[in-house]
Amino acid sequence: MNQINRRTFLKLSSAGIASLVFPFNIRCNRIYEENLPNIIFIMADDMGYGDVGCYNPESKIPTPNMNRIAKEGVRFTDAHTPSAVCTPTRYGVLTGRYCWRTWLKSGVFGGYNQPLIEPERLTVASLLKKYGYETACIGKWHLGLKWATKGGKQPEPTEPYDQMNIDFTKPIKSGPNALGFDYFFGTAGCTTDDPPLCFIENDHTVGIPNMISPIDTANEGRTLLMVPGWKHEEADTTFTKKAIKFIENHVKRQPDKPFFLYFPTSVPHIPWLPPDFVKGKSKAGPRGDQVVLFDWIVGQIDQTLKRLNLKENTLLIITSDNGPREGVNGHKSTGNWRGFKGGIWEGGHRVPFIARWPGKIRPGSISNETICLTDLMATCAAIIGEKLPDNAGEDSYNILPALMGEKLNHPIREAIVHHSGAGVFAIRQGPWKLIIGTKGAGYDKGPQSDSIVQLYNLKDDPAERHDLWDKHPEIVKRLKKLLEKYQREGHSRHL
Repeated sequence: MNQINRRTFLKLSSAGIASLVFPFNIRCNRIYEENLPNIIFIMADDMGYGDVGCYNPESKIPTPNMNRIAKEGVRFTDAHTPSAVCTPTRYGVLTGRYCWRTWLKSGVFGGYNQPLIEPERLTVASLLKKYGYETACIGKWHLGLKWATKGGKQPEPTEPYDQMNIDFTKPIKSGPNALGFDYFFGTAGCTTDDPPLCFIENDHTVGIPNMISPIDTANEGRTLLMVPGWKHEEADTTFTKKAIKFIENHVKRQPDKPFFLYFPTSVPHIPWLPPDFVKGKSKAGPRGDQVVLFDWIVGQIDQTLKRLNLKENTLLIITSDNGPREGVNGHKSTGNWRGFKGGIWEGGHRVPFIARWPGKIRPGSISNETICLTDLMATCAAIIGEKLPDNAGEDSYNILPALMGEKLNHPIREAIVHHSGAGVFAIRQGPWKLIIGTKGAGYDKGPQSDSIVQLYNLKDDPAERHDLWDKHPEIVKRLKKLLEKYQREGHSRHL
């Protein structure tokens, strides 16, 4: 049996569940073989738990495609991003490792930062490529690139480039193509917010950024280099066309091989500039219209899968990189969760997570299992039958049992670590969530003192209104100790 065209899929028997969950590896005791599935991971930028209709029946934004796919698959109610802001989440998705283990301890990148993912590090793309997957990254990269400079001198690793000293005619190094992706089409940073405002295809910009943007998109007084003719409103529709073309070309060239498509969109991130065909389609203002655009993107990809007869053998995942900004006109963008993007409260990192895999995932199912987007790495490893090395996917857990609706005797994750945009930590185990270093949301101000904590029981108090830190010192101590262990040992996955 050709390993490239076939996979070892881990089907858990009831007797093997415990051995999978503890000690959190990807072994099981019943194995069968069949074709490797295509894997598509579509990730919105700043879409909240309450934006999607199947999560919030009172949402003022129509999301028929995501609602339908949730009915055809599984919807997770307790899914989290590894960070409440975008760059560190993207690092976590692709590496299975918390970003706070790198030098980036808070904040996000722009378009000119140095590469964040270590060149030797295993990524989801390089893992799958070993098993014959054709791999593509289409959309917002936001993890740093090595630009060529006019003088040849590179800035310090943690320092951004001077955009006026970049030679845009020369190849870009250390981007997605160096990290396991066969094809890349996207932007360096936030598509409408970070210069250079241009597309990048593989290792070259599409056009030469040489104009000053007439629009200060973030109202920060920055100079934004752009290519002539750049239109903010066309970024995501262009991404979608490229994604569809990648799938079509793959079927033509390599119909017997699987593919992995990592598709991080730029919407509904600010500035809210929806294209004309979705303007006014929601009752939640321009931001809501951009969520409509994301749902349209999901629909376009789904239609392509059906048209090319790929739906049945494709694992499709739809999620968001962090929580949303606040809604308007009474729209609850985080549902009933407290807080918003960037914060340590639930609204900052609890996100929609919908998955469909016909014949494997039971239609219309709901999972309350606690999962993290870092879990993509270990889950993909389980699909191909690969055991992760100790120096990869350090914070990634195999969630196949939850995807398949298996009855579990224990939680898949021992615990989950949350991280705010300003670097505030929280750790969650079962219903208990401990926030360390602040009595606030951790949006802008980093941790102040380890003695300042918040403790919530999310089962009894999902809105995080009743701080119980002084009533349960033993829980505070236990969770602090576990977080310190994760930080000290360099991994949370049991190796």
